[in-house]
Amino acid sequence: MTENLAWSLNDPYVYHSLLNLKQSRVEALTTKGSVRGLLLDVQPDHIVIEMGGTPFHIRIAQVVWYFPVKDR
Repeated sequence: MTENLAWSLNDPYVYHSLLNLKQSRVEALTTKGSVRGLLLDVQPDHIVIEMGGTPFHIRIAQVVWYFPVKDR
């Protein structure tokens, strides 16, 4: 069986903006709380932020805002 799968970006601006922050420290507020850590991966539907050695997979649709975190 052959399936034709196609991705569509719900928010292409956010996706491309997050791509520019990949491998940087970020903070993201989700509908459940905030996560701060290293942005490991950016996919069309989710991001992966490593916080305290644990990767958190967060749906982009659940992100309220995000920003780069300056190192001290």
